[in-house]
Amino acid sequence: MAVKRVMVGEIGRPHGVRGLVRLRAFTEDPAAIAAYSPLTDESGTRRFAITLKGGDIAAIEGVTDRDAAQRLTGTKLFVERDRLPPPAEEEFYLTDLIGLIAVTEGGENLGAIRAVEDHGAGAFLVVEGQGREHLLPFTKAVVPVVDIAGGRVIVVPPGEILVPPPAGEEHAA
Repeated sequence: MAVKRVMVGEIGRPHGVRGLVRLRAFTEDPAAIAAYSPLTDESGTRRFAITLKGGDIAAIEGVTDRDAAQRLTGTKLFVERDRLPPPAEEEFYLTDLIGLIAVTEGGENLGAIRAVEDHGAGAFLVVEGQGREHLLPFTKAVVPVVDIAGGRVIVVPPGEILVPPPAGEEHAA
């Protein structure tokens, strides 16, 4: 089984001429990102040893000039899931949701969570099943139960989401 990795940051634009970069940390405490160094890129093949220089400025081992720093702009930084602290009770990492089954309160299987996407307005679960794909807002109202150990989430689809009837049942016209 592939190792789950969690995105913990992103390399921003260069800072100065000596290879320093701005670093966007997605950890609860932005300074904590350095504790997970070395980090990898999305493919897991490139490694980055990060040293924080103050605020959001960081040095990356082997990057000594502005041009090299510029080439790394936008690189997403990942850490293996098992290197992160365990989540508190009632908390979880979004990556832990991938692969869980989404079922309605009535027990109807909507499919498996393929991805969790966040484009700035909040996270969405991408659920694939029954030949369809659903984008469900990841809110307590729509996803009231997350059962990592049980391998499922319970969802209350918003009115805009049309859930097909269970096999054998038809809607009255």
